[in-house]
Amino acid sequence: MTTKTVPFFEYPRLWKDDRDDFLSIIDNVSSSGGFILQQAVFDFEKELAEYAETNYSIGVGNATDGMEIFLEAIGISPGDEIIISSHTMLATASAIKVAGGNPIPVDIKNDDNLICPSAIEDAITENTVGIMPTQLNGRICDMDSIKKIAEKKGLFIVEDAAQALGSRYKGQHAGTFGLASDISFFPAKVLGCLGDAGGILVNDKDLYHKMYQIHDHGRDVDGEVKRWGRNSRLDNIQAAILSFKLKSYDKVIKRRREVAKIYQDNLESIDELQLPAGPSIVGDNFDTYQNYELQADKRNELQKFLKENGIGTLIQWGGTAIHQFKNLGFNQTCPNTERFFKRCIMLPMNVFISDDDVHYVCEKVAEFYRK
Repeated sequence: MTTKTVPFFEYPRLWKDDRDDFLSIIDNVSSSGGFILQQAVFDFEKELAEYAETNYSIGVGNATDGMEIFLEAIGISPGDEIIISSHTMLATASAIKVAGGNPIPVDIKNDDNLICPSAIEDAITENTVGIMPTQLNGRICDMDSIKKIAEKKGLFIVEDAAQALGSRYKGQHAGTFGLASDISFFPAKVLGCLGDAGGILVNDKDLYHKMYQIHDHGRDVDGEVKRWGRNSRLDNIQAAILSFKLKSYDKVIKRRREVAKIYQDNLESIDELQLPAGPSIVGDNFDTYQNYELQADKRNELQKFLKENGIGTLIQWGGTAIHQFKNLGFNQTCPNTERFFKRCIMLPMNVFISDDDVHYVCEKVAEFYRK
């Protein structure tokens, strides 16, 4: 008999918990008439760049647009190959394809769910021009190794940092290791708004201007048309909401790390599970825990048992890795990724969940493996 309900994510609470503040923000922006590319957007772009310790940021319609825009600005020719992780959202691959290149998915490491540097090296051909690591679940890849490969082979790095705002590797923020990166503000993200929205982080001034032009019909910051472009502008109301939420963002990250610590302390003794690195593990990474993704024996049975006990879970990307989309022309072999996708499951991870809820989830996971 279900004694508690723990949803994977409570979307209604995004609105309810800050309803009065959101209503005030919406009223202020709407009363000013500043709906498109007005002060709220400019303020948030400045705040985002300052937070991530980068020179510039650009608000865009969504993170996928962000990737397409920075790849177009860099310049991708037909046949150019960009290496990605096979454990990422299809958007990472599709952005490369839309920009005119070919995405090449490679395997993840055996000990975690991030792209494997040796698999990157093995996949490099005469057509390879870049590497796009995905900073997944709020954890940054082994960027030292990836940068060495890129420098050795003359490749550029761009990041899919959609899930990693605030994450750091050796003190450096996600999204600042390469030429550019995207950030997602989808509602369920650590910094989420009330709809689709995204951002681009970039340090180079010339590249910034190219991307700014592309995102607003080819117009530069002074309004002069410089190139062909598109329409992918961050909405002013969403920008104002994101500015409001960014003020408490470090507290949100702190809470997610507290939740991860409870999971770690209560689940690490279960032999049938392989957990992500816990926040108490000292190392190069500071993780924000966009998701709490682990590997579990009898994964499908565990998911069914948790559902019967009122606990929501999710299998990321619908359980399909990039290289497994054979109808899209992929034919790579990624044994670690395939093994991972047979065992991966995400437990509830958000700021709405209470300590009691997390302990309940842990109790039910432990109960399943005691059966």
